[in-house]
Amino acid sequence: MELRHLRYFATVADTRHFGKAAERLHMAQPPLSQAIRRLETELGVDLFTRTTRQVTLTPAGEVFRTDVERILKAVDEAVTRVGRFASGVEGVLRVGLTGSASYRQLPALARLLKREMPHVMMEVHTEMLTPAQELGLIERRLDVGVLRPPVRQEGIAHRALADEPLVVAVPEEHWLAEAATVRVEQLRHEDFVMYGAALGSVVNDAVVRSCLASGFYPRCAYEVAETSAALALVAAGLGVAVLPDSIRSAPREGVVCKDIEDALSVPLVLAWRAEEDSPLVRNLLEVLERNDAFLQGVA
Repeated sequence: MELRHLRYFATVADTRHFGKAAERLHMAQPPLSQAIRRLETELGVDLFTRTTRQVTLTPAGEVFRTDVERILKAVDEAVTRVGRFASGVEGVLRVGLTGSASYRQLPALARLLKREMPHVMMEVHTEMLTPAQELGLIERRLDVGVLRPPVRQEGIAHRALADEPLVVAVPEEHWLAEAATVRVEQLRHEDFVMYGAALGSVVNDAVVRSCLASGFYPRCAYEVAETSAALALVAAGLGVAVLPDSIRSAPREGVVCKDIEDALSVPLVLAWRAEEDSPLVRNLLEVLERNDAFLQGVA
């Protein structure tokens, strides 16, 4: 049984007339009649009752018509979908993000995809520091990553999304909670909540360099793997955390964020495989470029 025979049957069932069906199918009537006869022989049932005046479906034909319509609809949908996948307008985009990027960049990216690429679903992996995202890209477990440079793995391209200042998160009862701004020097005697040293955090590096520039090394009281955990410990009054400004997009009860006048900033980039052959990723890059998502003049 061939798919075209099912289309022949569906057209005859719709028109109830072999001549009109043949015209719609752009074929002669005798080959159409012969094809339907072969289909009936193969099935072992009569699908149509034929008279000189009309063609009607038999009860078996009515049942077969329901299933054929479902089959042909599924085939048409499959053809449409595979075309969308091939052109990069449908599919699953696997996105990795740093913990702090989840607060500001993830909502922005999700809104943009919903508007510009509505048939694309996101598979989101949060709380991934730069080394983990680089590995995910190289091993093809991620399609794109929102991470903080430097990017050390070869074969990864990136474009800048933001350059975020560092802010200090303090408990709401902290002595700096009412300050207009903070200087790094004022944090000299504080207990710090920081990412684990083994995680290779770019934010940690920026925090340490900012403190060293002010003449001291930060005293790490607690190590965490996730930004949300850092903010929870700050809320509990166990220390302060110096983090990217994007954490302000998700206020946490018991935590106050203050600008730091003299701290370093931390860039944020979108990264992908340099030799990427996915139409989905290429379309995403075009959408981001068109919507001015990338920082101009910054690599």
